[in-house]
Amino acid sequence: MKSMMKKQFPFWMAQTFAGMALLAVAIVAGAQAPKPVQGTITSIGDNALTVKSDADGDTQIEVPATAVILRIAPGAKDLSAAAKIPFSDLAVGDRAMVTPDPKATGAMMQALRIIAVKQADLAEKKRKDLQDWQMRGVGGLVKSVDTAAGVIVLSSGTGATAKTITVHTTKATTLKRYAPASVRFDDAKPAPMDAIHAGDQLRARGAKNADGTEIAAEDVVSGSFRNIAGKIVSLDAASSTLVVKDLATKKPVTIHISSETQMRRLEDRMAQFLAMRLKGSTGAAAGANGNITAGGQRVSGQGGGQWAGRNGGQGGGFSDPQQVLNRAPAIQLSDLKKDDAVMLVSTDGTTEVTAITLLAGVEPLLEAPAATQNLLSNWSMNSGAGAAEAAAQ
Repeated sequence: MKSMMKKQFPFWMAQTFAGMALLAVAIVAGAQAPKPVQGTITSIGDNALTVKSDADGDTQIEVPATAVILRIAPGAKDLSAAAKIPFSDLAVGDRAMVTPDPKATGAMMQALRIIAVKQADLAEKKRKDLQDWQMRGVGGLVKSVDTAAGVIVLSSGTGATAKTITVHTTKATTLKRYAPASVRFDDAKPAPMDAIHAGDQLRARGAKNADGTEIAAEDVVSGSFRNIAGKIVSLDAASSTLVVKDLATKKPVTIHISSETQMRRLEDRMAQFLAMRLKGSTGAAAGANGNITAGGQRVSGQGGGQWAGRNGGQGGGFSDPQQVLNRAPAIQLSDLKKDDAVMLVSTDGTTEVTAITLLAGVEPLLEAPAATQNLLSNWSMNSGAGAAEAAAQ
């Protein structure tokens, strides 16, 4: 027996060393294998392109004639419908996933395959998605969350238009949450339902009932945001920022204005009338001569009937406050000045935030903070529906 073991031991050792050698080769090969690059094409040259990676910055890539280039539709899950395209069809702004050739020996990464999504296709998909969110979406502030039942209850609208919306979710519902310090929907990340809390802003898209009080949600996006109201202390156009003294905390907050920030200004008479409406003033009416009065105070002057008509008023009626905000003129940072009163919804933060929506000309509204504290939050969540409505008129 000992003699047999002595004869077999060298064979076992040889097998072990061979296996270890193969494993070492595999580990080294795996460590050296170039990783795929996914990002946006930023430049194109002769048989080469530069991709700004989502993770690692710019990467220069050589594209030989043997590289396979495929075009897919945005959101495609596989390559079953992919179409071969020539290198000349690629353009700056296209999204691309580049699989490097592991056998290439040059200093520059060489593409084995490129899967591209055209920028025009992405823009069209975004347009259709936005339209779908506008037509089939609801939004508001979260009142309660029942994670076991998959039900979220929202409060939406203000004043006479206020209503409760019940959002029903299933395991198939896509749940996302805005990234910190970002107001971009594209930056939202998957998150469980227990990440949603009372007071959050939320939008849902899906099949609604007739009066829009219930929705079977296909997609949900939520986030924690901050309401700020106060006067502008200073502005810096170069850095696209302004400092506002928050009436609630009595402390200054630096507000960053991005390219996606919605900024509007209320006319004086509109702000007065809106404030009275939100405070529950009675007797608001449009007189026979076209003058609008609220609680006995004239707020519109000549042509008031036309103003009421533009904003949904019919006789003594008054439009949804969200519609009033949607129709307010858009402004730029340069239109604001020190001591202007503003109300805004921003990303969550203590001393620095990014504005999502900002409304100027709100002095009368600041006199009724309790009545108007959720005005902009609801506007922010419902502005898509308002835009769709305006486009339909």
